[in-house]
Amino acid sequence: MKKAIAVAALCTSFVAGAAFADRVRDWHDLEAVRDHVREAIHEMERARAANHYDMGGHGIKAEEHLRAAEHELHEAVESARAAR
Repeated sequence: MKKAIAVAALCTSFVAGAAFADRVRDWHDLEAVRDHVREAIHEMERARAANHYDMGGHGIKAEEHLRAAEHELHEAVESARAAR
């Protein structure tokens, strides 16, 4: 449970850092980050299922944030591909 939350926090902070960084020249980097976020989503799903409870609503909220980050990364990759 704590591991899943730590992964979610790490992914979210990485996405925020990427948003404020210089222009991305290689969309493959963003695609790799997106893959890590997808892995974190699957870890959250497994953690929530294994715990048989909602973690006070925080599990759902963390998963929603991860899904939003995954969506934004998808948009960023598409934008970077189009800019090339």
